Amino acid sequence: MGFNEDIISEFRDNDGMVSTMGFGSDLVVLHTVGARSGRELESPLMGLPSDGGILVVGSAAGSPKNPAWVYNLRAHPDITVERRGDDGIVTEQVRARELGDDEWDSAWTRFTDRSKGFAEYTKTAQGRRFPIFELTAT
Repeated sequence: MGFNEDIISEFRDNDGMVSTMGFGSDLVVLHTVGARSGRELESPLMGLPSDGGILVVGSAAGSPKNPAWVYNLRAHPDITVERRGDDGIVTEQVRARELGDDEWDSAWTRFTDRSKGFAEYTKTAQGRRFPIFELTAT
């Protein structure tokens, strides 16, 4: 198994709790549709609650390129997400909306406050601003 598969397995085996990488109860699993392939793909990400839903960031661990799921969300914003609920894992339909410039700074601060690793990622991203999406239930 690869890293993503291991994280998803831990998430599902422990009712949405993940000790790896400090995710805790903040891991979400996006089920996106490939922008080019049309295949369903799963991506485990840090998901932070927002007023409207859940925030996710396309940091790709500081890569200078966006992760594939960013392009998938832009092409197909209506997806399924798994998240921790009060009684275990909840699966729901959501719509992804990329945050605009006026919202980005405050959302980015929430990620860097949650984990200093996000700020570290900027050192290797070659100036790339990480896209942030809000996922809201449909």
